[in-house]
Amino acid sequence: MKKGYWVCIYEKIYSEEKLKEYAIKSKLAVEKFSGKFLVRGGKSRKNDGINSPRVVVVEFPNFNSAIDCYDSTEYQEAHDILKKYAKRHHQIVEGD
Repeated sequence: MKKGYWVCIYEKIYSEEKLKEYAIKSKLAVEKFSGKFLVRGGKSRKNDGINSPRVVVVEFPNFNSAIDCYDSTEYQEAHDILKKYAKRHHQIVEGD
C-alpha cells in the first residue's frame, strides 16, 4: 500500500505565536494517525512559484490515514487556530 503525504507550502505567516500554538495541537493529531514529520521549516530555495517562508511535509502509513487525520476533530481544532494567521497551500498526495 502506498503512503500518504501532507504537503503544505506557506505563502504568508501573519503570527509566529499562533503558528506555534497550531503546531503543538496539530502534532498531537498527526501522531494519533501515525503521521511522521519529514520536513518542518529549514532552509529552502525557490526555483519556481512563490517564495515560501515555511514548507511542511508529513508522511502517513497510507493515503486514507492522511485524509482521516486532516478531517479529524483534533486536527480541525488546530487548523481553526491557524486560519486567520497564515495563508498556505495544503494538499494530500499519494506516493511511495
